[in-house]
Amino acid sequence: MIGQSGIAVRHVTRADAASVAELSKYGVATIHEAMGRVGLMAPYMRPIYPGAKACGTAVTIFAHPGDNWMLHVAAELLQPGDVAVLGVSSGNSDGMFGDLLATSFRAHGALALVIDAGCRDVADLRDMGFPVWSKAIHAKGTVKATVGSVNTPILCAGALVHPGDVVVADDDGVVIVPKLQAPRVAAAASAREKKEAVTRQRLGAGELGLDVYAMREPLRQTGLKYFEDEAAWRNETQK
Repeated sequence: MIGQSGIAVRHVTRADAASVAELSKYGVATIHEAMGRVGLMAPYMRPIYPGAKACGTAVTIFAHPGDNWMLHVAAELLQPGDVAVLGVSSGNSDGMFGDLLATSFRAHGALALVIDAGCRDVADLRDMGFPVWSKAIHAKGTVKATVGSVNTPILCAGALVHPGDVVVADDDGVVIVPKLQAPRVAAAASAREKKEAVTRQRLGAGELGLDVYAMREPLRQTGLKYFEDEAAWRNETQK
């Protein structure tokens, strides 16, 4: 059940390591397309510095606005290769995460954080090379007063995330791959990447997308007409 509080699950099933390793080769856009154009978080989830990239298994956190208590609970449950993912019970942009928590997370093997709230200490996080995708950058401090949960299903920026799902994040945003679908999506992403390599070569050689993607006939059927020049167009429209 989404939104339960007072729960911290120590051991969860994570996506298989081989699928995670394969998915780490591809970008968010490729994986989103390969999965059937699903799984994306809202576009306001942005990396706090350019060039950030992460792929790992989700440790989910359910928290309340302005309260980062459960991030400290999550630190105990992180394993190497995990990405912490935090959703909130209602909209919030307070700075719930900074360099001290990042230091703790990294000591326990976390690769990154995805947080539907605020993040601060950005310069330190950038220097540490600890990537965060957040709703906002905000220096406002938080409290530790209300219990949430760790490793239960959550909603984060519009995406459903279960513990152990694969989290892929880069400059294009964040996509979630359900753990049971990870092998299939990894194979589909690989196939798409190979197909795009061929397409990229054709486009680079000067072919047009109109021909590569066989668009001309569908465009003709919609009524698109070409004119040799403006005079021909004006003569046609004045008939």
